[in-house]
Amino acid sequence: MKRILAISGSASENSSNEQLLSAIAKTFADRFQFEIYGQLSTMPLFTPARLKAGVPSAVSELKKLVLEADAVIISTPEYLHNIPAVLKNALEWMTESGELAEKPVLPIIFTPHAPRGQYAMISLLQSLKASKSKVVAELPLYQNQLRSQDGEIELDEDVCLMLSEALNLL
Repeated sequence: MKRILAISGSASENSSNEQLLSAIAKTFADRFQFEIYGQLSTMPLFTPARLKAGVPSAVSELKKLVLEADAVIISTPEYLHNIPAVLKNALEWMTESGELAEKPVLPIIFTPHAPRGQYAMISLLQSLKASKSKVVAELPLYQNQLRSQDGEIELDEDVCLMLSEALNLL
């Protein structure tokens, strides 16, 4: 069974992106082993000087999870027409060291409604390209197209079909 690391790019705890990843993990638990990572805000800011001083434990933990995973899903909101700073920071920590190189990645932009997210997807794809990731598909999803009840997102049949096809590419 493939192991998938699902990273929430949001800076908020229990964000809608983390809820989406939980719904995906629950829906496809019979086909994949998921680990959800939502602690990007615990990482110190990447700087070349910090890199020379050694890798902080929060960064080492994420790098290890990425290396152990067969594939990665990144689900992120859009902040100011871009990906959140916490996600960009995490990607910067992993670019030079190469944890994402040739790793199959499914980027998901999860925003309130279309067309929001299009600029964040472009930004995320550029960062993944710099990391030499193997992007298998691009998936924009919108909160106004999904149901949510008691903090849990419910995936409808159309979304499950899209996700199934994208997950098959990982």
